[in-house]
Amino acid sequence: MNEFEPPVVAEEDDAGPKKTFWAHLEDLRKVLIRSVIAVVIALVVCLMLDDKLVKILEYPLARMDMFEKPRPSVSFELGTTKLGPFEVTSDQFAAIPPVGSSHITFKLGATKVGEEYVLTLKPEAAPPTSMSDLKVRLHNLGPAEGFFVAFHIALYGALIISAPFWLFFMGQFILPALHVHERRILFTWLGWGTFLFFAGVLLTYFLLLPVALRASVEYSELLGFNGYDWRADDYISFVTKFLFGMGLGFQSPVVILILVKVGLLNSHILAKYRRHVCVASFILGAMLTTPEVITQVAMAVPLYLLYESCIWIAWYWERKKRKAEASAHGLAS
Repeated sequence: MNEFEPPVVAEEDDAGPKKTFWAHLEDLRKVLIRSVIAVVIALVVCLMLDDKLVKILEYPLARMDMFEKPRPSVSFELGTTKLGPFEVTSDQFAAIPPVGSSHITFKLGATKVGEEYVLTLKPEAAPPTSMSDLKVRLHNLGPAEGFFVAFHIALYGALIISAPFWLFFMGQFILPALHVHERRILFTWLGWGTFLFFAGVLLTYFLLLPVALRASVEYSELLGFNGYDWRADDYISFVTKFLFGMGLGFQSPVVILILVKVGLLNSHILAKYRRHVCVASFILGAMLTTPEVITQVAMAVPLYLLYESCIWIAWYWERKKRKAEASAHGLAS
């Protein structure tokens, strides 16, 4: 070969330079240190924004009554103290308007009439906008519980906020070992996995969580208990477990279809285990939601529909592969 000719680079060379085991171990150590630093920085930021994160996690409480016609209610404010809301009827409280807002807040005051003081009510006809107007109240029942709740919320938020950074660091460690076509495949599956994860989280946050919370209150009232006072730590743990569990559950199509691609599963095997997956979906719903039927069904149905879509996608891939093989066989003959 002429010394001026460029060297021929084999396809395997695009996987990056070869390293020893200890060099890879050193790279992994650096990745872990950088990831921990990213999480710690995000944790400090989230600790300063804990009140904002609490409002985000409390938002499903505001949507508990989204399928229910709002009932007329009144609240009373005296300085910084607030009483209510109290459910009333137009017969009991004539100030409730027949149309428009069904909630009125009255500011308590006093005015002097002659030698006497008369209690006054100044109406502010507006729907409740703050989380303090909710029926469900979250409480800390111990002197140290507030600190633990704040730390838990900040930790969950830090893991999410820092995810782009520690995923980037992990990518720097893994991608050099992959070929170009393997990287394209990885990015494709990672993109679909990310999309499905956030789809599951958003579906749970805006629809399933309010249904589950409402069902919990209704079930408590059915048993004759007051279901409007909850521990803040229990609520935060339930919400985060529900959101994260549903996000992971929505990853099932990615895992199943990867197994189909590598030949370990096919549409016939997937169809054979339909009933098993249906039962497993309800079991997962029972583990991640409140122990009542409505919420479990609301969670199990999307998971099963995702599995059913995997069956049809696998069948389409197999049909497309058979057509390609038949076409290639026809050309060869």
